Amino acid sequence: MPHRMKSTTTDLLFTALANPTRRDILELLLAGEQPVQAIAERFEMARPSVSEHLKVLRDCGLVCEEKRGRYRYYRVEPQPLHDLQSWLDPFERFWRARLHDLGAVLDALPDEPKENSDDR
Repeated sequence: MPHRMKSTTTDLLFTALANPTRRDILELLLAGEQPVQAIAERFEMARPSVSEHLKVLRDCGLVCEEKRGRYRYYRVEPQPLHDLQSWLDPFERFWRARLHDLGAVLDALPDEPKENSDDR
């Protein structure tokens, strides 16, 4: 396996999504854009901590920020998730084929094992 000298975009996405708070923020933003204050009120942590999570999400492109007056609004950006899905597609196809093959093997097995008279 080659050693990488720097993180790729996919690495950054997985790093960002590895944190449950960041995933919760993304789920929250699926309902629509929200100001940072409304996001922070949903979590039991200090606002600067929520802002740090938003920065990580913003840095890898999962959310974007728009300043309107005194407030900053965040919303989900779909393209990085689409890119991640494209990266995951070959793995999904691989496992779907293996599960299909396993299903065929299981379907070919008899429903109940035959009793062997030698086992008595």
